[in-house]
Amino acid sequence: MTLDFSTLLPYTDVILEGLVTTLWLTVVTTVVGIALAVVVAYFRDSASDTARDGRPSLVGRLLGGYVEVIRNTPFIVQLFFLFFGLPALGISISAPVAALLAMILNLGAYTAEILRAGIDSTLKGQHEAARALGLSRLQSFRHVVLVPAFSRVYPSLISQCIIVMLGSAVVSQISVFDLTYAANFIQSRNFRGFEVYLVATAIYLLLAVGLRLLFEFVGRRLFAYRQGGSA
Repeated sequence: MTLDFSTLLPYTDVILEGLVTTLWLTVVTTVVGIALAVVVAYFRDSASDTARDGRPSLVGRLLGGYVEVIRNTPFIVQLFFLFFGLPALGISISAPVAALLAMILNLGAYTAEILRAGIDSTLKGQHEAARALGLSRLQSFRHVVLVPAFSRVYPSLISQCIIVMLGSAVVSQISVFDLTYAANFIQSRNFRGFEVYLVATAIYLLLAVGLRLLFEFVGRRLFAYRQGGSA
């Protein structure tokens, strides 16, 4: 077999379009998904405290149900439910919006559980000290619990964000013009499947490595700053 990557040159703009879509899906999902995870982790942590006081929390059960549903169903089913299932209820959303929403909900659920592991490792005495100083539950969570929890689970958080980025290839199944859709499109035109998917694989690999390096750089700056500020 003779490799011929020159056949991909006329489709450079197609590859770039798909790459841009994958990038913006990843960036928006990361920012909004982590924000959602923080909110879920806060209310589930508060709900756990309420439950320990003998008053079961409806909010805690609902959020726990959301996390369990997302973590125990395939991402592609979640995506299809949003894009093909919701119209049966009279709710129609575009393919890019369905893809973005599915990715955010997926990352939010997994990251919320990752954060909970970091929160659970925070010493109970730190909570009590914060409350003794007059901090509200929200202030205690924000200043005493959240940052140490993030620092403990940050490597797992990086991995989860990269997994979601790689999993975004599934959104091509609902005709979102991401990198995988672009590769499929090109292969259907030039029939050079090996070269097309080799290039797509290399791009995904570079994206994963680049994102990991970026996250690690941000983490070093963020947590070094926090540690320096608390010294």
